[in-house]
Formats: sequence, structure tokens, C-alpha cells
Amino acid sequence: MSRLHTLLENYSRDHENAINQTIHLVCVPAILWSIIAMIWTIPVPGTWFQPGAFAGLTMAALAAWYFRGSRPLGLGAAVAFVVAGALCWAVANAIGMRGLLITAVVVFVAAWVGQFIGHHIEGKRPSFFADLVYLLVGPAWTLSKLYRRLGIAY
Repeated sequence: MSRLHTLLENYSRDHENAINQTIHLVCVPAILWSIIAMIWTIPVPGTWFQPGAFAGLTMAALAAWYFRGSRPLGLGAAVAFVVAGALCWAVANAIGMRGLLITAVVVFVAAWVGQFIGHHIEGKRPSFFADLVYLLVGPAWTLSKLYRRLGIAY
């Protein structure tokens, strides 16, 4: 069993309440997108790279980390990151980089409020209070829930 699978099992123990799980299934992807969007807005120096280059590097590094723990989760994360990047690109083109940043900050705050409401309902502290690596496990846990519903081994 990989370290990621062990972390996923531990994470699941902190998220047993159905309402908290539902909140997490909405809020974790929203938080992940908002972080990617905030990184997307970091200006890229020079002319070699387009806006979003730092977000692309971040997404590639995260996908590699997930892939190291589980190939199916790594591939799923890569697909999710492509979707997140496309959404960032579309929002930035529609309302500008400042609009993307404002949207990302609002989504980030609202989603974290949702997360803490879920943990209040659950009666357990968020996993990342014990170890910050759980901030990376949340998206993999969300993807693993989707995989289980689809019957995909991870």
C-alpha cells in the first residue's frame, strides 16, 4: 500500500458524516480551483511564457505527486488540472486577470467556510491540523470517491 493510500484511509476517518462528505465533494474542488486561479494571476516575467505559467508548473508538480502515489489518481488529477486551467483561461479572458483573482478569492473564502461548517457538523477537526500534507490528500480523496462510484480501482 502506498503512502497516499494510507493517507486516504486516515483522511476518510475524519470525514465519515454524509453531510460533511457532500460539503467536501463541493468545496475541495472549489478550493483547489481557486488556488490554481490565484497562482494563474501571478505575472509572468519576460515574453517566453504566457499568463498561467506558474499555475501550469504547480499543476504539473501536483499531478506528479499524485501519480507517484497512484497512477489512476495521478491521471485523474492531470485531467482535472487541464479542466481547471481551461476554466482559469476562460474566466481571465472574460473578465480579466483582476476579475479572475477576485473570483478566486471569493470562491476560496466561501469554500473554506463550507469546509469548517462540515467539520463542525462532523464534530472532528480538519485533517490538516495534524499534518499539512492532508491539504494535498483532500483532492485525491474527492477523486477516489468518484472512482469508487465508477468502479475504477485506484
